Amino acid sequence: MILKTFRWAFAVTALGLAAGVLYDGWAAFGVVAILAVLEISLSFDNAVVNAGILKKMNTFWQKIFLTVGVLIAVFGMRLVFPVVIVAITAKLNPYDAVQLALTDKDRYQQLVTDAHPAIAAFGGMFLLMIFLDFIFEDRDIKWLAWLERPLAKLGKVDMLSVCIALIVLLVTAFTFATHAHQHGGAHADKAQTVLISGIAGLITYMVVGGLSGYFENRLEEDEEREEEEAERSGGTGSPVKLAGQAAFFMFLYLEVLDASFSFDGVIGAFAITNDIVLMALGLGIGAMYVRSLTVYLVRQGTLDDYVYLEHGAHYAIGALAVILMVTIQYQINEIITGLVGVVLIGWSFWSSVRRNKALAAEGATETDSVPVP
Repeated sequence: MILKTFRWAFAVTALGLAAGVLYDGWAAFGVVAILAVLEISLSFDNAVVNAGILKKMNTFWQKIFLTVGVLIAVFGMRLVFPVVIVAITAKLNPYDAVQLALTDKDRYQQLVTDAHPAIAAFGGMFLLMIFLDFIFEDRDIKWLAWLERPLAKLGKVDMLSVCIALIVLLVTAFTFATHAHQHGGAHADKAQTVLISGIAGLITYMVVGGLSGYFENRLEEDEEREEEEAERSGGTGSPVKLAGQAAFFMFLYLEVLDASFSFDGVIGAFAITNDIVLMALGLGIGAMYVRSLTVYLVRQGTLDDYVYLEHGAHYAIGALAVILMVTIQYQINEIITGLVGVVLIGWSFWSSVRRNKALAAEGATETDSVPVP
Protein backbone atom coordinates (compact mmCIF):
# COMPACT_ATOMS: atom_id res chain seq x y z
CA MET A 1 0.00 0.00 0.00
CA ILE A 2 2.77 2.44 0.94
CA LEU A 3 4.84 1.65 -2.16
CA LYS A 4 1.79 2.00 -4.41
CA THR A 5 0.72 5.34 -2.91
CA PHE A 6 4.19 6.88 -2.72
CA ARG A 7 5.63 5.46 -5.97
CA TRP A 8 5.37 8.78 -7.82
CA ALA A 9 6.92 10.63 -4.89
CA PHE A 10 9.85 8.17 -4.88
CA ALA A 11 10.25 8.55 -8.66
CA VAL A 12 10.20 12.35 -8.47
CA THR A 13 12.74 12.21 -5.61
CA ALA A 14 15.16 10.17 -7.71
CA LEU A 15 14.70 12.40 -10.76
CA GLY A 16 14.91 15.62 -8.70
CA LEU A 17 18.11 14.61 -6.89
CA ALA A 18 19.68 13.44 -10.16
CA ALA A 19 18.72 16.71 -11.85
CA GLY A 20 20.28 18.63 -8.95
CA VAL A 21 23.57 16.75 -9.37
CA LEU A 22 23.59 17.35 -13.13
CA TYR A 23 22.74 21.02 -12.62
CA ASP A 24 25.33 21.95 -9.98
CA GLY A 25 27.18 18.89 -8.67
CA TRP A 26 26.91 17.03 -5.35
CA ALA A 27 26.54 20.23 -3.33
CA ALA A 28 23.23 20.75 -5.12
CA PHE A 29 22.21 17.19 -4.13
CA GLY A 30 22.42 18.18 -0.45
CA VAL A 31 20.56 21.46 -0.98
CA VAL A 32 17.69 19.74 -2.83
CA ALA A 33 17.41 17.07 -0.11
CA ILE A 34 17.33 19.70 2.68
CA LEU A 35 14.67 21.72 0.86
CA ALA A 36 12.53 18.60 0.39
CA VAL A 37 12.70 17.83 4.13
CA LEU A 38 11.89 21.48 4.92
CA GLU A 39 8.79 21.39 2.72
CA ILE A 40 7.54 18.10 4.23
CA SER A 41 8.03 19.29 7.82
CA LEU A 42 6.26 22.58 7.13
CA SER A 43 3.36 20.99 5.24
CA PHE A 44 2.42 17.85 7.19
CA ASP A 45 -0.56 19.67 8.67
CA ASN A 46 -1.53 20.59 5.10
CA ALA A 47 -1.75 16.88 4.23
CA VAL A 48 -4.04 16.15 7.21
CA VAL A 49 -6.42 19.00 6.34
CA ASN A 50 -6.36 18.07 2.63
CA ALA A 51 -7.24 14.48 3.52
CA GLY A 52 -10.30 15.63 5.45
CA ILE A 53 -11.56 17.35 2.28
CA LEU A 54 -10.32 14.83 -0.30
CA LYS A 55 -12.13 11.88 1.30
CA LYS A 56 -15.43 13.58 0.37
CA MET A 57 -14.50 13.65 -3.35
CA ASN A 58 -15.01 10.84 -5.86
CA THR A 59 -12.15 8.80 -7.38
CA PHE A 60 -11.95 10.93 -10.54
CA TRP A 61 -11.36 14.16 -8.61
CA GLN A 62 -8.91 12.45 -6.28
CA LYS A 63 -6.90 11.56 -9.40
CA ILE A 64 -7.19 15.16 -10.66
CA PHE A 65 -5.81 16.31 -7.30
CA LEU A 66 -2.81 13.99 -7.76
CA THR A 67 -2.13 14.94 -11.40
CA VAL A 68 -3.28 18.44 -12.33
CA GLY A 69 -3.07 19.50 -8.69
CA VAL A 70 0.55 18.37 -8.45
CA LEU A 71 1.46 20.33 -11.59
CA ILE A 72 -0.10 23.44 -10.06
CA ALA A 73 1.59 22.83 -6.70
CA VAL A 74 5.07 21.96 -8.02
CA PHE A 75 5.40 24.17 -11.09
CA GLY A 76 2.83 26.83 -10.29
CA MET A 77 3.55 27.63 -6.65
CA ARG A 78 7.19 26.55 -6.30
CA LEU A 79 8.52 27.81 -9.66
CA VAL A 80 6.15 30.21 -11.40
CA PHE A 81 4.75 32.01 -8.34
CA PRO A 82 8.08 33.51 -7.10
CA VAL A 83 8.86 34.68 -10.64
CA VAL A 84 5.41 36.29 -11.00
CA ILE A 85 5.87 38.05 -7.65
CA VAL A 86 9.21 39.46 -8.84
CA ALA A 87 7.70 40.49 -12.19
CA ILE A 88 4.91 42.41 -10.42
CA THR A 89 6.99 44.05 -7.68
CA ALA A 90 9.89 44.98 -9.98
CA LYS A 91 7.54 45.86 -12.87
CA LEU A 92 9.32 43.47 -15.23
CA ASN A 93 7.96 41.28 -18.01
CA PRO A 94 7.99 37.53 -17.26
CA TYR A 95 11.02 36.86 -19.51
CA ASP A 96 13.14 39.49 -17.74
CA ALA A 97 12.01 38.16 -14.37
CA VAL A 98 13.20 34.66 -15.30
CA GLN A 99 16.49 36.07 -16.57
CA LEU A 100 16.92 37.95 -13.30
CA ALA A 101 16.22 34.76 -11.30
CA LEU A 102 18.88 32.87 -13.26
CA THR A 103 21.57 35.54 -13.64
CA ASP A 104 21.24 37.91 -10.66
CA LYS A 105 20.17 35.61 -7.82
CA ASP A 106 20.89 38.09 -5.01
CA ARG A 107 18.68 40.76 -6.61
CA TYR A 108 15.98 38.17 -7.24
CA GLN A 109 16.07 37.07 -3.59
CA GLN A 110 15.84 40.68 -2.45
CA LEU A 111 12.76 41.33 -4.60
CA VAL A 112 10.97 38.22 -3.31
CA THR A 113 11.87 39.17 0.27
CA ASP A 114 10.52 42.69 -0.31
CA ALA A 115 7.22 41.16 -1.45
CA HIS A 116 7.00 38.99 1.69
CA PRO A 117 4.71 41.34 3.71
CA ALA A 118 2.02 41.18 1.02
CA ILE A 119 2.41 37.41 0.56
CA ALA A 120 2.31 36.77 4.32
CA ALA A 121 -0.77 38.97 4.79
CA PHE A 122 -2.70 37.15 2.04
CA GLY A 123 -1.72 33.65 3.20
CA GLY A 124 -2.02 34.51 6.90
CA MET A 125 -5.58 35.78 6.56
CA PHE A 126 -6.67 32.80 4.45
CA LEU A 127 -5.26 30.31 6.96
CA LEU A 128 -6.56 32.27 9.94
CA MET A 129 -10.10 32.07 8.57
CA ILE A 130 -9.78 28.29 8.17
CA PHE A 131 -8.67 28.00 11.81
CA LEU A 132 -11.34 30.34 13.19
CA ASP A 133 -14.20 28.67 11.32
CA PHE A 134 -13.00 25.31 12.64
CA ILE A 135 -12.74 26.25 16.33
CA PHE A 136 -16.03 28.19 16.34
CA GLU A 137 -17.99 25.19 15.00
CA ASP A 138 -19.75 22.98 17.54
CA ARG A 139 -18.39 19.45 16.99
CA ASP A 140 -19.47 16.12 18.45
CA ILE A 141 -15.84 15.14 19.05
CA LYS A 142 -13.79 17.67 21.00
CA TRP A 143 -10.05 17.41 21.60
CA LEU A 144 -9.31 20.25 24.04
CA ALA A 145 -12.85 20.30 25.45
CA TRP A 146 -12.10 23.00 28.06
CA LEU A 147 -11.27 25.38 25.20
CA GLU A 148 -13.51 24.15 22.39
CA ARG A 149 -16.80 24.15 24.34
CA PRO A 150 -16.80 27.90 25.14
CA LEU A 151 -15.48 28.72 21.65
CA ALA A 152 -18.33 26.72 20.08
CA LYS A 153 -20.80 28.83 22.10
CA LEU A 154 -19.11 32.02 20.91
CA GLY A 155 -19.31 30.69 17.36
CA LYS A 156 -23.08 31.15 17.40
CA VAL A 157 -22.45 34.88 16.92
CA ASP A 158 -22.77 35.61 13.19
CA MET A 159 -19.60 36.66 11.31
CA LEU A 160 -17.47 36.46 14.47
CA SER A 161 -14.55 34.81 12.64
CA VAL A 162 -14.56 37.56 9.99
CA CYS A 163 -14.57 40.29 12.66
CA ILE A 164 -11.66 38.70 14.55
CA ALA A 165 -9.66 38.21 11.32
CA LEU A 166 -10.19 41.87 10.33
CA ILE A 167 -9.15 43.05 13.81
CA VAL A 168 -5.95 40.96 13.55
CA LEU A 169 -5.27 42.44 10.09
CA LEU A 170 -5.86 46.02 11.25
CA VAL A 171 -3.61 45.57 14.29
CA THR A 172 -0.89 44.01 12.12
CA ALA A 173 -1.05 46.77 9.49
CA PHE A 174 -1.14 49.52 12.14
CA THR A 175 1.81 48.02 14.03
CA PHE A 176 3.76 47.60 10.80
CA ALA A 177 3.06 51.22 9.79
CA THR A 178 4.03 52.54 13.24
CA HIS A 179 7.25 50.53 13.26
CA ALA A 180 8.13 51.73 9.74
CA HIS A 181 7.45 55.36 10.67
CA GLN A 182 9.66 55.11 13.78
CA HIS A 183 12.51 53.72 11.69
CA GLY A 184 12.51 56.32 8.95
CA GLY A 185 9.44 55.23 7.01
CA ALA A 186 11.33 52.95 4.65
CA HIS A 187 8.40 50.52 4.54
CA ALA A 188 5.56 52.91 5.36
CA ASP A 189 4.01 52.46 1.91
CA LYS A 190 3.89 48.70 2.46
CA ALA A 191 1.43 49.03 5.36
CA GLN A 192 -1.30 49.80 2.82
CA THR A 193 -0.14 46.83 0.72
CA VAL A 194 -0.40 44.57 3.78
CA LEU A 195 -3.95 45.78 4.40
CA ILE A 196 -5.04 45.27 0.78
CA SER A 197 -3.37 41.84 0.53
CA GLY A 198 -4.95 40.71 3.79
CA ILE A 199 -8.41 41.79 2.62
CA ALA A 200 -7.76 39.95 -0.67
CA GLY A 201 -6.93 36.80 1.30
CA LEU A 202 -10.12 37.18 3.33
CA ILE A 203 -12.26 37.70 0.20
CA THR A 204 -10.62 34.71 -1.51
CA TYR A 205 -11.45 32.50 1.46
CA MET A 206 -15.05 33.71 1.63
CA VAL A 207 -15.65 33.20 -2.10
CA VAL A 208 -13.90 29.85 -2.60
CA GLY A 209 -14.72 28.52 0.90
CA GLY A 210 -18.31 29.74 0.60
CA LEU A 211 -18.87 28.01 -2.73
CA SER A 212 -17.28 24.75 -1.58
CA GLY A 213 -19.27 24.94 1.67
CA TYR A 214 -22.50 25.46 -0.31
CA PHE A 215 -21.89 22.35 -2.39
CA GLU A 216 -20.80 20.38 0.67
CA ASN A 217 -24.13 21.21 2.33
CA ARG A 218 -25.91 19.98 -0.78
CA LEU A 219 -23.89 16.75 -0.54
CA GLU A 220 -25.01 16.26 3.08
CA GLU A 221 -28.64 16.82 2.05
CA ASP A 222 -28.26 14.17 -0.69
CA GLU A 223 -26.76 11.76 1.85
CA GLU A 224 -29.68 12.32 4.23
CA ARG A 225 -32.19 11.70 1.40
CA GLU A 226 -30.40 8.48 0.40
CA GLU A 227 -30.39 7.25 3.99
CA GLU A 228 -34.12 7.95 4.34
CA GLU A 229 -34.86 6.14 1.07
CA ALA A 230 -32.64 3.23 2.14
CA GLU A 231 -34.49 2.95 5.47
CA ARG A 232 -37.85 2.90 3.70
CA SER A 233 -36.68 0.24 1.22
CA GLY A 234 -34.90 -1.78 3.91
CA GLY A 235 -31.45 -1.40 2.27
CA THR A 236 -28.34 0.53 3.23
CA GLY A 237 -27.41 3.87 1.71
CA SER A 238 -23.99 4.28 0.12
CA PRO A 239 -22.03 7.44 0.94
CA VAL A 240 -22.36 10.18 -1.68
CA LYS A 241 -19.09 11.54 -3.05
CA LEU A 242 -18.53 15.06 -4.33
CA ALA A 243 -18.61 15.27 -8.14
CA GLY A 244 -19.19 17.85 -10.86
CA GLN A 245 -19.42 21.48 -9.76
CA ALA A 246 -19.18 20.54 -6.10
CA ALA A 247 -15.89 18.70 -6.59
CA PHE A 248 -14.54 21.44 -8.89
CA PHE A 249 -15.01 24.18 -6.29
CA MET A 250 -13.67 21.92 -3.56
CA PHE A 251 -10.62 21.32 -5.79
CA LEU A 252 -10.16 25.09 -6.16
CA TYR A 253 -10.41 25.42 -2.38
CA LEU A 254 -7.70 22.76 -1.96
CA GLU A 255 -5.40 24.55 -4.42
CA VAL A 256 -5.76 27.93 -2.68
CA LEU A 257 -5.21 26.17 0.64
CA ASP A 258 -2.04 24.54 -0.71
CA ALA A 259 -0.86 27.90 -2.05
CA SER A 260 -1.32 29.52 1.36
CA PHE A 261 0.66 26.71 2.99
CA SER A 262 3.44 26.98 0.42
CA PHE A 263 4.16 30.68 1.08
CA ASP A 264 6.24 30.01 4.16
CA GLY A 265 8.10 27.19 2.41
CA VAL A 266 9.01 29.38 -0.57
CA ILE A 267 10.17 32.26 1.60
CA GLY A 268 11.94 29.93 4.04
CA ALA A 269 13.80 28.26 1.18
CA PHE A 270 15.78 31.46 0.61
CA ALA A 271 17.51 30.81 3.94
CA ILE A 272 19.06 27.78 2.25
CA THR A 273 19.53 28.87 -1.37
CA ASN A 274 18.54 31.65 -3.76
CA ASP A 275 18.86 29.41 -6.82
CA ILE A 276 15.38 29.15 -8.34
CA VAL A 277 16.15 25.81 -10.03
CA LEU A 278 17.30 24.08 -6.83
CA MET A 279 14.40 25.64 -4.98
CA ALA A 280 11.87 24.27 -7.46
CA LEU A 281 13.46 20.81 -7.35
CA GLY A 282 13.60 20.58 -3.55
CA LEU A 283 10.19 22.09 -2.81
CA GLY A 284 8.67 20.10 -5.68
CA ILE A 285 9.88 16.81 -4.18
CA GLY A 286 8.45 17.84 -0.80
CA ALA A 287 5.13 18.78 -2.41
CA MET A 288 4.89 15.32 -4.01
CA TYR A 289 5.28 13.64 -0.62
CA VAL A 290 2.61 15.89 0.88
CA ARG A 291 0.22 14.95 -1.93
CA SER A 292 0.96 11.23 -1.61
CA LEU A 293 0.58 11.44 2.17
CA THR A 294 -2.82 13.07 1.70
CA VAL A 295 -4.01 10.18 -0.48
CA TYR A 296 -2.53 7.63 1.95
CA LEU A 297 -4.45 9.16 4.87
CA VAL A 298 -7.67 9.02 2.84
CA ARG A 299 -7.27 5.41 1.67
CA GLN A 300 -6.19 4.12 5.08
CA GLY A 301 -9.03 5.92 6.85
CA THR A 302 -6.48 7.39 9.28
CA LEU A 303 -8.63 10.42 10.13
CA ASP A 304 -11.49 8.12 11.14
CA ASP A 305 -9.19 6.00 13.33
CA TYR A 306 -7.34 8.92 14.94
CA VAL A 307 -10.11 11.44 15.42
CA TYR A 308 -8.04 14.24 16.97
CA LEU A 309 -5.58 14.49 14.05
CA GLU A 310 -7.80 16.94 12.20
CA HIS A 311 -8.02 19.09 15.34
CA GLY A 312 -4.23 19.12 15.71
CA ALA A 313 -3.80 20.07 12.05
CA HIS A 314 -6.20 23.00 12.38
CA TYR A 315 -4.46 24.24 15.51
CA ALA A 316 -1.21 24.03 13.52
CA ILE A 317 -2.90 26.09 10.79
CA GLY A 318 -3.83 28.71 13.39
CA ALA A 319 -0.24 28.78 14.64
CA LEU A 320 1.08 29.12 11.07
CA ALA A 321 -1.37 31.95 10.36
CA VAL A 322 -0.13 33.84 13.43
CA ILE A 323 3.50 33.16 12.48
CA LEU A 324 2.91 34.47 8.95
CA MET A 325 1.36 37.67 10.30
CA VAL A 326 4.24 38.12 12.75
CA THR A 327 6.84 37.59 9.99
CA ILE A 328 5.49 40.67 8.24
CA GLN A 329 7.54 42.64 10.77
CA TYR A 330 9.81 40.13 12.53
CA GLN A 331 11.88 37.23 11.27
CA ILE A 332 11.07 33.78 12.64
CA ASN A 333 13.26 30.75 12.00
CA GLU A 334 11.67 28.11 9.74
CA ILE A 335 12.67 25.40 12.23
CA ILE A 336 10.29 26.95 14.78
CA THR A 337 7.50 27.06 12.20
CA GLY A 338 7.99 23.41 11.31
CA LEU A 339 8.32 22.24 14.93
CA VAL A 340 5.10 23.95 16.03
CA GLY A 341 3.12 21.99 13.43
CA VAL A 342 4.87 18.70 14.18
CA VAL A 343 4.36 19.08 17.96
CA LEU A 344 0.64 19.90 17.65
CA ILE A 345 -0.04 17.04 15.24
CA GLY A 346 2.07 14.64 17.31
CA TRP A 347 0.15 15.66 20.44
CA SER A 348 -3.22 15.14 18.71
CA PHE A 349 -2.08 11.72 17.42
CA TRP A 350 -0.99 10.67 20.93
CA SER A 351 -4.33 11.89 22.32
CA SER A 352 -6.15 9.84 19.65
CA VAL A 353 -4.18 6.71 20.55
CA ARG A 354 -5.02 7.20 24.24
CA ARG A 355 -8.70 7.67 23.36
CA ASN A 356 -8.75 4.48 21.27
CA LYS A 357 -7.12 2.51 24.11
CA ALA A 358 -9.62 3.89 26.63
CA LEU A 359 -12.58 2.99 24.37
CA ALA A 360 -11.15 -0.50 23.81
CA ALA A 361 -10.71 -0.98 27.57
CA GLU A 362 -14.28 0.15 28.21
CA GLY A 363 -15.53 -2.27 25.55
CA ALA A 364 -13.55 -5.15 27.09
CA THR A 365 -14.89 -4.32 30.56
CA GLU A 366 -18.47 -4.28 29.31
CA THR A 367 -17.96 -7.63 27.56
CA ASP A 368 -16.45 -9.18 30.71
CA SER A 369 -19.38 -7.95 32.80
CA VAL A 370 -21.96 -9.67 30.57
CA PRO A 371 -22.93 -13.03 32.15
CA VAL A 372 -22.02 -16.04 30.03
CA PRO A 373 -25.13 -18.11 29.25
